[in-house]
Amino acid sequence: MNPCSPLADSSAHLTPHRERLPIGGLMALATAGFITILTEALPAGLLPQMSVGLQVSEALVGQLVTLYALGSLLAAIPLTYATRGWRRRPLLMIAIGGFALVNSVTALSNDYWLTLTARLLAGVFAGLLWALLAGYASRMVAPHLQGRAIAVAMLGAPLALSLGVPAGALLGTAVGWRWSFAIMTGLTIALLAWVRWQVPDFAGQSAEKRLGLRQVLRLCGVRPVLFVTFTYVLAHNILYTYIAPLLAPAGLTADIDQVLLVFGLAALLSIWLVGALIDQRLRLLLIISCALFASSALALGLWIDSPCVVYVTVAFWGIAFGGLPALLQTALAKSAGDAADAAQSMLVTVWNLGIAGGGLAGGMLLQGLGVTSFPWTVVALAALALTATLRTGH
Repeated sequence: MNPCSPLADSSAHLTPHRERLPIGGLMALATAGFITILTEALPAGLLPQMSVGLQVSEALVGQLVTLYALGSLLAAIPLTYATRGWRRRPLLMIAIGGFALVNSVTALSNDYWLTLTARLLAGVFAGLLWALLAGYASRMVAPHLQGRAIAVAMLGAPLALSLGVPAGALLGTAVGWRWSFAIMTGLTIALLAWVRWQVPDFAGQSAEKRLGLRQVLRLCGVRPVLFVTFTYVLAHNILYTYIAPLLAPAGLTADIDQVLLVFGLAALLSIWLVGALIDQRLRLLLIISCALFASSALALGLWIDSPCVVYVTVAFWGIAFGGLPALLQTALAKSAGDAADAAQSMLVTVWNLGIAGGGLAGGMLLQGLGVTSFPWTVVALAALALTATLRTGH
């Protein structure tokens, strides 16, 4: 087994300090992720209301989500590199505080273009925040607890997707879309106080330790993790983006909410399982995730018209995917060492490319070969991710 592989199972390098998870600080990081994802997805749940309020079409309101993703994609690497020498907690608070600013602008704005600009800036802050979270969590604990710490810090994203987005839509119905964003601002201000109280500060990276982009990419294990990230996220988003047409052959289009609920609950179970085992079985868990995802897609390809099979495969798909962010970020943090933040910024960029590529590839497949081609494409991509994971361990 390659000793520099981040996927090699190890519990070595125990230290006498930081032997317990700092739950308060890690949950503050998780809340930052929750607010980030909820801010990103909120317009999707408030589409009709924002269309009326801003006096534009629903299609244009949908671009508020697109611009957010674009901001994250463009800003993650350059901003992370530009701020490597900054002290970590002030930088984290700037990234979080940016959401208070942009959500306030969104809540008060009557101009579509001003709102669109605010959303682009929100994506910029998100790109920086996601590049910081995993490295920050890993620095708060001893090496043998880094995986669990990252898993806790990543809890906010799946909770926001499975629970926060529907809750946000209900909130918008109850108090209106402007108050929804205003409440997000209030939550963000409270989070800043929490971070100042519970999250420790760390020094920035000294100039002599800063590696260039190419040097980070050459670090052992970084490129395989990024490759697995891209192929897996690309495959996932082919299915997830076009879940409605995917359910049509089984006659489940009207039950999309129930199907997504099954996926979300299975993903939460996966997060708990991964959090319990990640520091001892990192590589094995990633192999299982890739294999389970490929197997689920294969079953879907063979029995796409069976409602029972669809529900079962969606459940296993959720189990495969739920813990993936923590697995990949932990593997990358272990590979990159002191350059963890720079490597995580690459993961943020690659992840967003996978999301965009999944939407584009899925659309092309849907128009060209039809929805039945989705599972087989996903099987091929998941097999590539699995092969790369298996090879990294040797």
